[in-house]
Amino acid sequence: MIKTVPPAALSETVADTALLALATRLAGEAAELIRDIRARGFATETKSDRSPVTEADHAAERHILSGLRAATPHIPAIGEEEVAAGVTTEPGPVYWLVDPLDGTREFVAGRDDFTVNIGLVRHGRAVLGAVALPAYGQIYAGLAGVGASLTDREGTRPIHAVSPGPEGLRVLASRHYSDDPRLKAWLAGRVVASVGNIGSAAKFVRVAEGAADFYPRLGPTMEWDTAAPQAVVEAAGGAVLDEHGAPLRYGKPGWLNPPFQCRGLLAEEARAP
Repeated sequence: MIKTVPPAALSETVADTALLALATRLAGEAAELIRDIRARGFATETKSDRSPVTEADHAAERHILSGLRAATPHIPAIGEEEVAAGVTTEPGPVYWLVDPLDGTREFVAGRDDFTVNIGLVRHGRAVLGAVALPAYGQIYAGLAGVGASLTDREGTRPIHAVSPGPEGLRVLASRHYSDDPRLKAWLAGRVVASVGNIGSAAKFVRVAEGAADFYPRLGPTMEWDTAAPQAVVEAAGGAVLDEHGAPLRYGKPGWLNPPFQCRGLLAEEARAP
């Protein structure tokens, strides 16, 4: 029997803790589905925007949306693949944003940096999120004002963003935009210890856990790509800021994000002499 989460019977923090537990469970279950499909093989199709989609994307989204809608019927749930198929769900002041397989290109190519993202938006702000990395057996979770955690084979433990060290910034950038001249321009004048290129929302959670310092995103993303991982980063003490230096917000036309920076603790940036 499915237990529903009451909309107003509990305090907001307690209710959000239950919502985060729901998102974390569904992200873990979707990750298991994706691992199973990867193991037995799958076909790849191309969507109208020329991005790839697989059986794993569809199966994970069906499972997540079904679970969210059963447990929280009062909260609209919006999934990337439903939107791509022309299904319209009105968001309201509070809603779920789901990317069932972020980094499908990574998944199709046989690489490991792809994620499952389930985020909750309230009044334009990403307030909680769960991000699973199926290939690594990891699930990151974060709730505004409470904190962030990592669950893996060793158990569950808190995670924290960190300040850049004296050796310079550890930068992560999208593999898809690894040669973008805008990245070189952004890094100019900064002391940089390393630059790595990986796909998906994995870059966010590496910042959240203190394994990286900066992720500048210069190309387009959609809101379901960022809601869950932004909540994790902010709960861990970091920030996701738009091109004007304000926290990235939600409910924009067409679900399209502007360029942004994902940062660890907001210490003074290291500059080259």
